[in-house]
Amino acid sequence: MTDAAAITHSRVLKTAVPIVISNATIPLLGLVDTGVVGQLGAAAPIGAVGIGATILTALYWLFGFLRMGTTGLTSQAHGAGNTAEVSVMLTRVVMIGFVAGLGIIALQVPLFWLGFQLSPASAEVETMAREYLAIRVYSAPAMIALYGVTGWLIALERTRAVLILQLWMNGLNILFDLWFVLGLGWGVSGVAFATFLAEWSGLFLGIWLCREVWRGRDWLDWDQVFDRVRLRQLGIVNSDIMMRSLMLQGIFMSFLFLGARLGDVTLAANQVLMQFLSLSAYALDGFAFAAEALVGQAFGAGNRAALRRAAVLSSIWSVAIVVVMTLGFALGGRALIDLLTTAEGVRAEAYQYLPYAVLAPVLGVWSFLLDGIFIGATRTRDMRNMMVVSTGIYIAAVLVLMPAFGNHGLWMAILISFVARAITLAWRYPNLERAAENQQQSATG
Repeated sequence: MTDAAAITHSRVLKTAVPIVISNATIPLLGLVDTGVVGQLGAAAPIGAVGIGATILTALYWLFGFLRMGTTGLTSQAHGAGNTAEVSVMLTRVVMIGFVAGLGIIALQVPLFWLGFQLSPASAEVETMAREYLAIRVYSAPAMIALYGVTGWLIALERTRAVLILQLWMNGLNILFDLWFVLGLGWGVSGVAFATFLAEWSGLFLGIWLCREVWRGRDWLDWDQVFDRVRLRQLGIVNSDIMMRSLMLQGIFMSFLFLGARLGDVTLAANQVLMQFLSLSAYALDGFAFAAEALVGQAFGAGNRAALRRAAVLSSIWSVAIVVVMTLGFALGGRALIDLLTTAEGVRAEAYQYLPYAVLAPVLGVWSFLLDGIFIGATRTRDMRNMMVVSTGIYIAAVLVLMPAFGNHGLWMAILISFVARAITLAWRYPNLERAAENQQQSATG
């Protein structure tokens, strides 16, 4: 339903809460990954897992358009009542995911070489990170295809299925982490094997959760799967999101790599505190994802009032989450750092920069929410262009602040990038509402 009255607080919560819970398991996995290698009592294994995971995450999220673009286009098709296109979209994105993953496997040598050229980590950290990457890369097809499956489920507000998927995959990953690293003593390689097995099992479960599509025949309509108009639309949306994701990942990768220039202890401390940012991001993304689905359906139906109501209600709950996250980090941040690492030098370093992690949810809330709104409406050109502006502001902040304040300046720069994304997208929001109104007038005219 796309009437404004049908978008209620309960509907937003029904869509968002399973995502918040499922997303909580993702940074929890990062906490466990960091925590189990942190028990080895050295900085190098923490840094190796951090760099290895960052390189792969950056590569995978070049294809993050499969999650975001799928949600926007599928929710709009659903809002317009085009059930055949909803089914066909799932076929398209699974195929794209497999092809992309196989491409990463084929090109792993130059891709990883480039990643390490950008990272000036010590020889010990790099050696461990290479061991990690050599294992995890072979689950690339599963992980990228899962982006599309997850986006498709979110578009249809089937967030309980997403919760089941994430609980299974990340829960299995955590169990394997504890077994392989602490039980069998496999170290960094054990973390990689755990993730490899969990990601492939997650894809098989995701395909099963979409089984009602496979029972029909629409997904086998190859003429519609390869329809030129639909593929062109998909290509435009996805290319814009890919460029935006490339710039966003460039910010986060540069944060890690620039921190590595300050030594292994600072690198490890930043990696520990990045888990705080992950917790914030995944909690806020729960309501951003709800905005994607509800805004997309309203946009597909050309209902400006429903679109605005979806944006407002998602904003209210996002702010509520920010209050909880900020208080939690302020009161329990030191205890969480102590839980993540036993290395006293890393702990002391992380304590210095904890205030920035506390501020992250406050300064990042609007950038995450507006991302969701623009994805749902597939206003991806605006997202791309505003990301160009935000990236330029981040680079300028790094150049000015890091030489003067070191790692403090680096943290200031990444928080400034959050604010820049929010301000630039908010400036373009009125055009998004006008586009929905124009779509409605075209449909009735």
